[in-house]
Amino acid sequence: MSKSSCVAIVVLNYNTEVLLSKYLPSILATNYDNKEIWVVDNASTDGSLALLHENYLDQIKVLQTPKNLGYAGGYNWALSQINATYYVLINSDVRVTKDWLQPLVKMAENNDQIAAIQPKILADKNPDFFEYAGASGGYLDCWGYAFCRGRIMDALEKDNNQYDSAVPIFWASGACLFVRSTAFHAVHGFDDDLFAHMEEIDLCWRLQHQGHQIYVEPQSIVYHLGGGTLSEGSSFKYFLNFRNSLIVLSKNTTSTFWMLQVLWRMVLDGLASIKFIADGKPQLIGAILKAHGAYWSTLNKTLHKRKRIQLSSKHQPKVYQRSIIWAYFILKKKKFTALKDVE
Repeated sequence: MSKSSCVAIVVLNYNTEVLLSKYLPSILATNYDNKEIWVVDNASTDGSLALLHENYLDQIKVLQTPKNLGYAGGYNWALSQINATYYVLINSDVRVTKDWLQPLVKMAENNDQIAAIQPKILADKNPDFFEYAGASGGYLDCWGYAFCRGRIMDALEKDNNQYDSAVPIFWASGACLFVRSTAFHAVHGFDDDLFAHMEEIDLCWRLQHQGHQIYVEPQSIVYHLGGGTLSEGSSFKYFLNFRNSLIVLSKNTTSTFWMLQVLWRMVLDGLASIKFIADGKPQLIGAILKAHGAYWSTLNKTLHKRKRIQLSSKHQPKVYQRSIIWAYFILKKKKFTALKDVE
């Protein structure tokens, strides 16, 4: 029997000592014969490194970045030093099932056009429901807003096996991202400038520009806690999401009128301020203003990236041509199955 392909399971850690002690054991118990488990410490200041050195060095390999490089930069730095056929980039707050890895490898081995795959991601706190960051496969609307099979905006569906089909998706979640190493390096990995948030959507979009496919494989199931590094109410998290959405849209959309898309997206961001006020979070309005300012200040750099992507594009990825904001807030569509023309 031929040896199975090498898979490097890579956990990027930043000050999540408690989460490592809770979730790393499930990763170590993964039933797969040709795996390496790496923990990349992103210049943590807590006891993460001591925990790893005292308890896990016989089972894992450890790298330590010189400073906090963010999700994008941290993984780029680490994966430049790790040789494997496939990488699994997995958050330190993800609990895996024993046989979660085999379905992902099998799918990739059966179709060499697939560059990235995500498992079905359920909520660790409430395992009957999908988890926000990925659910059962990610999509993007025409204004750059992300949604999933099983999650539209903040509405999380109960998992009744309604999204158990393995299908092409637009983006695979960075909470647990299985990616072909050659494809990852061919598009130069993540965009370091994004730091964190939206980087997996940008990566998957660029992979599709090169003719690759992105899939979800719900036979593989993992459980995500969420908010392990940046809490839900973090102003910095909102800043990154709003800024990076504009950058990713500007780089990748194939529309001739892409700048009009970006300007309208900014208007929609402004309308989000009303919701923040209604939710008692007026401080987050500053995150939007800061994000828009940061977008304009780095526009020249973004334009150079857009030119490279568009000139080298071999395929025009198709986003959802309707507005998920309109569907959710106006039409009151809270479930993925209520949407039209997505899959």
